[in-house]
Amino acid sequence: MAPQKLYAGAKLRDIRTRLGLTQKDFASKLGVSLPYLNQMENNNRPVSTTVVLALAQEFGFDVTELGQGDSERLVSDMREALADPVFAEAAPQLADLRLTASNAPALARAFLTLHRAYRQTHERLASLDEALGREGAQLQPSPWEEVRDFFHYCDNYIDPVDRAAENFAQLKGGESDIRAAAINRLSQSGIAVRKAREAPLRSFDAERQELTLSSLAPLETQTFQLLVQVALLRQNQLLDATLDLARFQSDEARAIAKLGLANYFAGAAMMPYKAFLEAAQDTRHDLELLAARFGASIEQVAHRLSTLQRPGAKGVPFFFVRVDQAGTITKRHSATRLQFARFGGACPLWNVHRAFETPGRFLRQLAETPDGVRYISLARDVSKTGGHFGAPVRRYAIALGCEVRHGAGLVYADDLDFTRASAFEPIGISCRICERTGCHQRSVPPLEKRLSINPSRRDTLPYKLE
Repeated sequence: MAPQKLYAGAKLRDIRTRLGLTQKDFASKLGVSLPYLNQMENNNRPVSTTVVLALAQEFGFDVTELGQGDSERLVSDMREALADPVFAEAAPQLADLRLTASNAPALARAFLTLHRAYRQTHERLASLDEALGREGAQLQPSPWEEVRDFFHYCDNYIDPVDRAAENFAQLKGGESDIRAAAINRLSQSGIAVRKAREAPLRSFDAERQELTLSSLAPLETQTFQLLVQVALLRQNQLLDATLDLARFQSDEARAIAKLGLANYFAGAAMMPYKAFLEAAQDTRHDLELLAARFGASIEQVAHRLSTLQRPGAKGVPFFFVRVDQAGTITKRHSATRLQFARFGGACPLWNVHRAFETPGRFLRQLAETPDGVRYISLARDVSKTGGHFGAPVRRYAIALGCEVRHGAGLVYADDLDFTRASAFEPIGISCRICERTGCHQRSVPPLEKRLSINPSRRDTLPYKLE
């Protein structure tokens, strides 16, 4: 197979802008002519090997980032947005989307913002009673969506917060583990920690300077919530500075993002970057061994693995997703080319849905997406009890996976046959943008296919795709 050419014009322009260099000076430092640099920045030419080496040697740039920008994510997000029936007569070709994502990423994000506003307006009109009773409703993304996109386009890695958490995890005298460290640091701030059976997972009384945790919560959950409170109190300045850069459109989004950053700090403190990366590599990413070593839950470990994208010290690029029993995605992140549906549920052929049928077990799946990329996917249920009889059980399933080329580093890949094409199950992202014509689980026709209806014949689907 011929090597894939690397077009990274937007990334080159971004690097040059951050360095404060003119095109002429940048071209000189890279050892290329000004016209050649101009063509690369406009994606008329691929980035040459000479430029890649110069970026690493002259500027110390992590060249792996050139091929991991937002381009593929933007293409995936735009394809899904364009699957909206409103675009049925005017959907652009995939090649046009790739050009837009590569050459005009800001325009692509503006389009996604506009479509999101349209979709929310449409939903309000569908619920007319509610819409009429709401005064001053504004066309802006919901706070949850805005925060979700913030983490999505940060690659789910927030460097200042991650490094602060890693520094916090360096235990001081008398601190036996991260839990003791959290209690000690809170005590230094005059805050007492207690447990109560009827308490919520975490409740902080600022007036009494008291933090109350639920005694019914698992130990790893209690530790996590302790660290969340540490982040909110002792890392408040860092969190606010990060939020200032994000420029959220509403106070609600900022508040949600702040809690999200505090949660990020908690996970990174429980599983500090360097130590966790080394342990992940040593155990070949055995989730159970990692959970035992770091006092974390399976879900916490899986989520943390998906954040190991520190420049210069990256781990295996994983995707991570959590779904409920209805198939709704409640958490999602991907450092791989696989991008999840932003609107709706996940592909029903994916093994994450079968995890509910086999509680307590890991399910492995070899899968292939319509673009021909092959993955190994690991799924397991992570149902959460209420801690006592009669309490409601929250049922979720998680999936963690990566491209099969990283399979040698996963204990879960042992004895799987990557050479047999029939071993890979066909999965997609969303029926609206999935091009497979023979899927027996298809719910709606794909946007880019014509339908043929034969009233004299009925197969699995009531139509044929052309």
